[in-house]
Amino acid sequence: MLARRLADAGISANAITVAGLALGLSAALAVAFGHFWAALALILVSRLGDGLDGAVARLNGRTDLGGYMDIVFDFAFYGAVPLGFVLNDPEANGLAGAVLLFSFYVNGASFLAYAAIAEKRRMSTEARGQKSFFFTTGLAEAGETLSVFVLACLFPRWFPAFAYVFTALTLYTAVSRIVLARLVFR
Repeated sequence: MLARRLADAGISANAITVAGLALGLSAALAVAFGHFWAALALILVSRLGDGLDGAVARLNGRTDLGGYMDIVFDFAFYGAVPLGFVLNDPEANGLAGAVLLFSFYVNGASFLAYAAIAEKRRMSTEARGQKSFFFTTGLAEAGETLSVFVLACLFPRWFPAFAYVFTALTLYTAVSRIVLARLVFR
């Protein structure tokens, strides 16, 4: 198990989180300069780090700082890659990228606000495994986002189409979370 080897080597979960962000931001930069194959590799390694940081944290002990860094850095990565496509070809990708980033913003707010109120109400769930805070599920999550980014790197001219479709899925997730909040937080 790779997580065990990293933990035994003294590599902290937070160090892996920071490295994952650095790789993710490098991927966005590679996209901006049109190096889509390099971006693809960097995205995949970045997301491997995103999975490993939690596994190492479970071995070494989770911290609030680690959970905080993980979610903030994930959101930074999710915003950076579409921005890279916009910077690569503003005329072709600008509107689609802006709409996708809008949907990420709304979805992120619905996710984090739900988590904050769930914490206030002392709600808990382990449906998504042990997490630092309450996770609600949705149609557009990390795996789906990764799939869209991979497809966009493989077929960069299709970025606008991928962005618009994923915007719809992301906004559906946000609306479903709002409906859930209306039912649960009465």
